[in-house]
Parts: sequence; structure tokens; C-alpha cells
Amino acid sequence: MLRISSPRSGDDIVREARRLAGPSFPPGEEALLDLCDRWSRAIPRSPASRVPGAVFLGMWLRRGAMESILRRELFPEGRGAGWSPEGGGWVRPQGVGIVGHWPAANIEIMPLVSMVCALIGGNRALVRIPPSLAAAVESLLAVLNGVDLEGVMAARSVLLSFASDAQTMHEAMARCCDGALIWGGEESVRSVRALPFPVWARLQLFGPRVSVAMIDAASWRDPGERAAWATRLARDVWQFDQGACSSPQILFAERSTVDGGALLDALARALAEENRLHPRQAIEASLASAIVQARAACLLGDVANSARFPESPDYTVLAFAGPELPRVTQGRCLNVVWVDDLMQAVERLDGSFQTIGIAVQGGERERLIAERAASRGVDRIVRLGSMHLFDSPWDGMRLVAPMVRFVKYLPSASVSMQSGGVDP
Repeated sequence: MLRISSPRSGDDIVREARRLAGPSFPPGEEALLDLCDRWSRAIPRSPASRVPGAVFLGMWLRRGAMESILRRELFPEGRGAGWSPEGGGWVRPQGVGIVGHWPAANIEIMPLVSMVCALIGGNRALVRIPPSLAAAVESLLAVLNGVDLEGVMAARSVLLSFASDAQTMHEAMARCCDGALIWGGEESVRSVRALPFPVWARLQLFGPRVSVAMIDAASWRDPGERAAWATRLARDVWQFDQGACSSPQILFAERSTVDGGALLDALARALAEENRLHPRQAIEASLASAIVQARAACLLGDVANSARFPESPDYTVLAFAGPELPRVTQGRCLNVVWVDDLMQAVERLDGSFQTIGIAVQGGERERLIAERAASRGVDRIVRLGSMHLFDSPWDGMRLVAPMVRFVKYLPSASVSMQSGGVDP
């Protein structure tokens, strides 16, 4: 069974890593894909379905989703996991070995998502679980253990939980890794990147990013369209309490002949409905205070600003008339910035922005926005309501291929080798 252990020293971590030592597995191994599919189907029927993001995890673990990623990243043109002819020789994908995982501490499903990305690439996983996420991860592991009767995942994964300031444990873990997936804010990413990894280790960094939404005038002018898009945006806002890099913090809304208050009202109704369906169980005092301060700063900052919110901090819609970008608050606090043309908003973006959730009528105009946003550094332009759908590429990078070696073999003599995934 796969469980989280609590090492007491760096030596404990080294011993666990030695248990993982051994040859890498073939990328896209059937037993692993079958297990992920069974896990995905069991999550919605379990208490773990209440873990934030569990629904997304279940969808992503489906065999079809896994196979799609592998086809795009590792097996184009029908290639398999074995040797394939290329450049007068042969090439095959091979995992790098033990991949360490340092997930961010604010997304409950991230440790398991990161782990699976490495495993389906033929690697073994050494995962640090932030203590604040341990209970949520254990809940999802209970579902996994119920369907992993052969111990497929447990044979190639070790999950460890220790404090963020346990420097000797971080260092011991890094020394055991052939690769690493590192997620989080600037300080976290910098500190992990500075650990004593072997010189050959591959590091893939998913650092801090911000995401926004955009809606053109034609998409919210009609009451029915307005309500539908507001519902989709509210769902993007609600997931992960706006703590994910893919969470919309700002909505750039194009001015229309219709009073802008109609859009704010639609957003408030949609957020209120999400609050009814998925009420917040608790809120930190610091976040509640930040929300109150953001509300006051908006309404006192300019008489042309407006807002929609209940007495509680459950959700907040703040609308700004001026051109300045408002501070990000999170905690289901959506900032609306009015613009005359969405292209004006695009020109204000740079590489710190990850995703645009977009609602634009007219394919050619949307394509031009996407092209310009891409040139400005934005990595994802997706339909509003699907901002959190985890897929490859993410942050402009492949999810599996960076932790896979592509081994080249040029025979010294005439060697008969079969392609299509069959070893010589």
C-alpha cells in the first residue's frame, strides 16, 4: 500500500530512495495506465471526491487522457516504447530514473498529479508532501490503495512529509534524484533549485504565474449569453479558492452599449450560486482581512469604481474604471477591469501571465488575440470555464517528455531490429 511516511532524518530518506533504485520502467506501461483508469473511476464514488480538485484529478487520470499525452509527447506517428528507426539508427524513450517532486502547498491534488507525470514516463517517484496537504493526499491514496491490489504504484513511489524548513532532509532528497519537478512561489522554487542535485539531474520548474479572463462586448450583451459566461467564469474562480496559477484574478471586460452593472450583477449571481453549492468551510483571518481591505480600497479609490459582494467574505466582485491593474487578493475576489478593446488588455500582459480564459464572438478576432498574447509570453489561451483543465503543454512545457531520455543506438554492424515498440 502507498502511504505517507514521516522521516526523522536525511538518512531515512536515503534508505527510502534506495528501495526505489533499479531499472526504469517502459514509458506508458499498460499496468500503470490501467491502474490510473481504475483510480479515476473510483474517486467520484468515494469520500475523497470532496477534496478540492478531486474531480479534475479523476478526469485527468482516465486512460484516454493519459494515452493522449503519451502520443503527443513520446509516441508520435505510431511509435511505441521500444526501439524505433530514426536518422539511420534507432531511438527509444527511457525514464531518467528517480524523479523528486516538490509540489506547492496550496493545491491539494498537485503532489499526485506531479507524481503521475513522472511515473507514466517510466520513472520512479520520490514525493515530498507538504504537511498541510497530508490529510487530503491520504484521502486520495485510500482510494488508490483500494484499486491497486497488485501494488503497482507502491512499487515505484515513496511519499514523504517533512517541514519546509527541514533543510537537511531537502538536501538528502535532492541528492537521490535524477530529475525533479518543482512547483510553487518564487521563494520556494529558488530554494529547491539551489539544493545539491547531482550534476546530471534534470530540473523542470513551474514557478509563480497569474491568470486572467477576457470577455468581449458581444459575449455579454445578451442576457442569456451573459449568464452562461458568468457561470463558467464563476466555476474557474471557485476552484482552488483562486490559489492556482490558472485561477482568474482579473476579468478584462470590453465596454458595451449595455450598462456594465448588468455584467457585475450576473457575476455576483453566479458566484452566489457557487457559494450555495460549494460553501466555504473555513477562511483564515488574514485572508478575510485582505478581502475587506480590497473592497474598501476599490470603493474609496475612485468614485467610478463599483462592487458587488455580500456582508460575508464568501465572494467579491470589484470593478475598476481606471487603467491600473489591481492587486491580486485571491479568496474568490474577482477584479473586473473595463477596457474599450480587449487588445488593449493583451498589450499589458507579459511572461508572468500563464492563462487567459477567453470568451470572444468571432473566430478571427479571437485568433488575433491569441497570437498577440502568445507573443507577449502567455502560455495558455483557453475557453472560459476550462482554465483549470490540466493538460500538456502546461506553462508552455511538456509534462512527461522532460523526464524522459531519448536513447540513440547506431549499430556497429548490420543488426536486425524490429520497430513499433518491440525490443531488438
